Amino acid sequence: MAVTLDAQLLEILACPSPDHAPLTPGAPGDPAADALTCTSCGRVFPVRDGIPVLLLDEAITPGSGEDAERVSRDEPTSDGA
Repeated sequence: MAVTLDAQLLEILACPSPDHAPLTPGAPGDPAADALTCTSCGRVFPVRDGIPVLLLDEAITPGSGEDAERVSRDEPTSDGA
């Protein structure tokens, strides 16, 4: 399922890293994923129950393909979060 956030909300959301870059819907390789991707650092943030989880600890870093697949399926992290 693709992320469906209000356009105005999506316009003001930004990556919580020091760059504060805009976010785009979907994940790299899966534009329909329930996730938001940073346009600068490439971190992928999950969207759970329609709520973006903008925590750096919850983000998937670029290059970790298995984790990106997990975000697209919205599975919990290995630490039980």
